[in-house]
Amino acid sequence: MKKLNFLIVMDDIASINYKKDTTLAMMWAIAERGHGLAYCGIYDLWLDEGGLFVDKQDVQVFKNPDNFYELSDKKTVNASEFDVILMRKDPPFDMNFLYALHLLEYAKRAGVLVANDPDSVRACNEKLFATQFSEFMSPTIVTAKQSHIRSFIDKHQDVIVKPLDGMGGMGVFRLMANDPNIGSTLEMLTQMQTLPIMAQKYLPKIKDGDKRVLIVGGKVMPFCLARIPQEGETRGNLAAGGRGVAMPLTDAERDVAEKVAPILLKKGLYFVGLDLIGGKITEINVTSPTCVREIDEQCGTTIAVDFIKFIENLLK
Repeated sequence: MKKLNFLIVMDDIASINYKKDTTLAMMWAIAERGHGLAYCGIYDLWLDEGGLFVDKQDVQVFKNPDNFYELSDKKTVNASEFDVILMRKDPPFDMNFLYALHLLEYAKRAGVLVANDPDSVRACNEKLFATQFSEFMSPTIVTAKQSHIRSFIDKHQDVIVKPLDGMGGMGVFRLMANDPNIGSTLEMLTQMQTLPIMAQKYLPKIKDGDKRVLIVGGKVMPFCLARIPQEGETRGNLAAGGRGVAMPLTDAERDVAEKVAPILLKKGLYFVGLDLIGGKITEINVTSPTCVREIDEQCGTTIAVDFIKFIENLLK
């Protein structure tokens, strides 16, 4: 097996959750398979005369919650010194995130494998990209206009509204036709009808969980994580207090995921989280999908290792 040099672009390693962090699982897999491993944040990427440079730190990772990483001093290197760059910065997808993707394009042009592909991550908003598979979705509209959303609520009676750039369930509201707060909620989310948002027909199957299906290198993983809402809560997101229960995919869920997977692979989106409620797509996470640790722990899988093996095979 050829030794590869990996760079992980991520949030501050000191801030991650040792028990749940998917990026840490990837780092363990990289180290255990004998590859080189370095780390940086998005602010450590910079251009000089059209070349991408990185203020990187070599990193060692350990399976010890009290001491799980060790960093070297920072050193500036050309991005072309890496074989692989994994973009694992968590949302929000703000201008800083966007600029980082633009910078990573320079590494891609220099022959570095960047995953997920920065151009595709820019093009595939996690809410809007899902609408390319509208036949597998609950009825959905995207608009800034209150009149359209109110008509949609009148038609479907029970609706979820959410921002296009949200994460972790933030800004997600359930509105029913007789709700007295429709106006104020829509004013806030659309910033007085200047910002488009998504509205979807409510799916009662949320009680069985908002299911995260991982698609790795175009292959649908056999187990998903059902994120089950707390009692009295609409959102299943773990960040919103949901409970994560791993389980096998149903035949219907696998069928939907298998339809999406080849398109993701073609776009260079090699590590993706497909979110399903009742077998319906709600969004497609391409920035920094999670839930590997929970699925691995409950099902005995090794999803991060599978991902690194896929990368190795790409670069044979």
